[in-house]
Amino acid sequence: MDNQLITSSPPIPLSEIVVEDNNHNNNNNNNNNNSLLNGHHSHTTFTFSINENTNGKDGFWRNVFLAYKTLGVVFGGLVTSPLYVYPSMHLTSPSEDDYLGIYSIMFWTLTLIGVVKYCCIALKADDQGEGGTFALYSLLCRHANISILSSKRTDTDSGVQNANQYGGTKKKSRLVTFFEQSLVARRVLLFVAMLGMCMLIGDGILTPAVSVLSAMDGLRGPFPSASKSLVVALSAIVLIALFLVQKFGTSKVSFLFSPIMGAWTLTTPIVGIYSIFRHYPSIFKALSPHYILHFFLRNGKEGWALLGGTVLCITGSEALFADLGHFNRRSIQLAFLFTIYPSLILTYAGQTAYLIKHPNDHDDGFYKFIPHTVYWPMFIVATLAATVASQSLISATFSIIKQSVVLDYFPRVKVVHTSHYKEGEVYSPEVNYILMVICVSSVLVFGDGKDLGNAFGVVVSLVMLITTILLTLVMLMIWRTPVVLAALYFVTFFVIEGVYVSAVFTKIPEGGWLPFAISLILAFIMFGWFYGRQRKLEYEMTYKITLQNLELLLANPGIQRVPGLCFFYSNIQDGLTPVLGHYIKNMKSLHKVTVFTTLRYLLVAKVPQNERIVIKKLGLKGVYGCVIQYGYADSFSHETDGFVNQVINSLRAHIQKCSDLPSIPLSVEEELLELEHAKVAGVVHVKGKTRFHIGNDIGWFDRIMLAFYEVLHGNCRSALPALGIPLAERMEVGMLYEA
Repeated sequence: MDNQLITSSPPIPLSEIVVEDNNHNNNNNNNNNNSLLNGHHSHTTFTFSINENTNGKDGFWRNVFLAYKTLGVVFGGLVTSPLYVYPSMHLTSPSEDDYLGIYSIMFWTLTLIGVVKYCCIALKADDQGEGGTFALYSLLCRHANISILSSKRTDTDSGVQNANQYGGTKKKSRLVTFFEQSLVARRVLLFVAMLGMCMLIGDGILTPAVSVLSAMDGLRGPFPSASKSLVVALSAIVLIALFLVQKFGTSKVSFLFSPIMGAWTLTTPIVGIYSIFRHYPSIFKALSPHYILHFFLRNGKEGWALLGGTVLCITGSEALFADLGHFNRRSIQLAFLFTIYPSLILTYAGQTAYLIKHPNDHDDGFYKFIPHTVYWPMFIVATLAATVASQSLISATFSIIKQSVVLDYFPRVKVVHTSHYKEGEVYSPEVNYILMVICVSSVLVFGDGKDLGNAFGVVVSLVMLITTILLTLVMLMIWRTPVVLAALYFVTFFVIEGVYVSAVFTKIPEGGWLPFAISLILAFIMFGWFYGRQRKLEYEMTYKITLQNLELLLANPGIQRVPGLCFFYSNIQDGLTPVLGHYIKNMKSLHKVTVFTTLRYLLVAKVPQNERIVIKKLGLKGVYGCVIQYGYADSFSHETDGFVNQVINSLRAHIQKCSDLPSIPLSVEEELLELEHAKVAGVVHVKGKTRFHIGNDIGWFDRIMLAFYEVLHGNCRSALPALGIPLAERMEVGMLYEA
């Protein structure tokens, strides 16, 4: 019997098919004999064939083409940093040695953090193609039982195996055992991952603003009469246009933007080389680290404070990792090592060479070093490149929000997959327009690229530090890197990034409070949502309906089995949601064929295709269990005739396969006939709509957090529309949970 359903239709966005609490599965009850999928009842796993284009089959030229496309999406913020790095430094009568020290700092920052940390190490720590701090957290959870949410994949006989792709079946390390046994350590790890996500988004809002404003400031050079208001207005128009084209997807945007960034990446180092030969041919002597030592010995605290400006040369590097899901590792490495890195080194060398001869031009350190004959072409390229530069953090924000939504750490928002071939390529309308409003407002409020530079880069420095910590845990817990090497990595980058973090903290009163405020608001939203979901899980596991309870309910003569097919969405697997008991007691009925369906996300990027769908008979007449398992980078593909026919076909195959089991109360023919009659009679999809009843006897903390959760829950998107279910077939059953 062929039980594989072949489809070729476009995938449905994962974040739109999340059913409430579907990934909050309780694994502390593995011995529960009433578990829907852990009992003695038969089950069948069905496979969906998804049209995927795997990176393993991509040839060299395919990677080269992808590397070209990354220029317009991944590296915009990083490669346009020469626009605002020098103007953001508060230099006072800088000398030649000062500029040589600053260039040496930027060179070694780009080399160590950009090349060594991100390009050579972080990109190898992807979670099946996905990058970013949340992907690192997911990778750790996938290889050890350290998640706050019990998302272990041993709940089903055919569940995804928790194999360690790096270390095989090696004995657990002491660090893994420590995290598994310490709830406090697991909570701290979750908080750190959440903080990293929120801070990247918080600083990402400023990337479009500071890039575009810095480029538009070039108008005031040849046109001193151009008012500040005109520059701000033009910048706002450009930013609005940028956000409006996001709906077309990363592929189309990168196809449009990559030529622009290619032109910028090529022309700026050419100007840099010209500036080097004309102004200071020996600039590369600054590659010696002793210039850094002399810089700090000579300038002391002032030199330390200048790090708040030099850190801007690397602020776009986190997007290099977070945007990994939009492309692949090899293409990003090719683009960075052979275009972005050389371009930045030569451009900064040319800028520094010019400033050594013109030390007081640092307030306009980019446009002043452009030769007059190519000023206007470079202004046009710079303005276009600054617009494109915003794309890297925008794309990274979409990826991170999507990961958070499908892992149920963030309220459901609409996430659209803009590519049929690349699951990581996503777009969120709500997030996009919120970013646009905040970004444009920042431009209007600050009104100057230099002022925005003070706010820029503050929290991304912390994100880099968080990435270092999580990568160290990956090295020790998953890769089993020798402790000496892991310690060498940790100490090196923790010291470098820690010094940068200490320096950028001085920028908080000057505007750095803005990304911090945004980060804290996002963190509060995430924590409020997470806390509410945890409380709901606790209630449902306490008052769950077991199969014995269901059998007793259906044995009541007052309960009728009405014609029709019902998909009843359950939030848990070890039993059934309390909404079921509420429904039966009040409706006095249950459909003759009822399929308890759980859409379950795992802390894994992708679930193997042959383990996507698990069908089980539950030992009661006309009652079945269905679990659909997905990772956050998977797509739920459906046939044109819909989700219902898909499951019915799976049920038919399962009934025929299990025809020899003695526990089945009906013959195969009778069971199949009853299934057909139920489909003809009508299909209904029942989903619980639960709320907390906040009484007077609960504490103030619960009162505030649960009320905030109810606000979030009441305004987030529904879980069912993405399955293509008609409105007439949906039913929501309301129930109050006692807090």
